[in-house]
Amino acid sequence: MLTRTHRETVTFHGPFTLEGVGRPLPAGSYEVVTDEELIEELSFPVYRRVATTMLVPAQSYQGSVEMLTVDSLNLAAAIDRDAAATPDKTVGIPAKVQ
Repeated sequence: MLTRTHRETVTFHGPFTLEGVGRPLPAGSYEVVTDEELIEELSFPVYRRVATTMLVPAQSYQGSVEMLTVDSLNLAAAIDRDAAATPDKTVGIPAKVQ
């Protein structure tokens, strides 16, 4: 199966929570990695998302990071909440994760 990986950085301007993470995360920039696989049965190329992960500061070791599997819809909702709470909406609006 053919796979592809998309990486992007999202910026949160305030602390935020994500369902399933179990702790609040600090404001900052986070790398989001999305893996997709090609659906081969079709006559045109279509990819389906198989995993979305996010690099976050590790809870137990200062200076290290951990990769957490996150739901892309929950991540998009957190990005929207952060954008709504940002006073200046013209600067630093994070990209949506699809």
